[in-house]
Amino acid sequence: MSAKHSVSVAAVVVNEEGKILVIQRRDTGDWQIPGGVLELGETIQDGLRREVREETGLDVEPVRLTGVYQNMQRDVIALVFLAHPVGGTPTPTEESVQVAWWSRDRVEQQLVEAFTVRVLDALEPPGGPVPLRQHDGVRLLRD
Repeated sequence: MSAKHSVSVAAVVVNEEGKILVIQRRDTGDWQIPGGVLELGETIQDGLRREVREETGLDVEPVRLTGVYQNMQRDVIALVFLAHPVGGTPTPTEESVQVAWWSRDRVEQQLVEAFTVRVLDALEPPGGPVPLRQHDGVRLLRD
């Protein structure tokens, strides 16, 4: 049997004040943007909405695909979308210890490079090519 990749979705959720939604994962304690693995038969958009709701209590609407990221250590392909909150209240859940709105500067200072770049890519104006990046779970892997 051949090895397979997992496909995950993640959201860079930006509120009206320009703050970015982040979670502190319950399993690792790491700060990240919300997201997770698609379930079989689930559409990309539905998976994105479900993952954000499960991890934050917020309902979101995806705006556009902002990057594709390949974790070379874990064989995960992540599709990252810019999204806007449309309902719910941010709250810790079974999957997150904390949910917070961070400034771009705080994201750049406190998230690992592999997740910071996802936020920065999502904040770029639309119109350019969608970035395709590889990483090891922490750092980007340069060609």
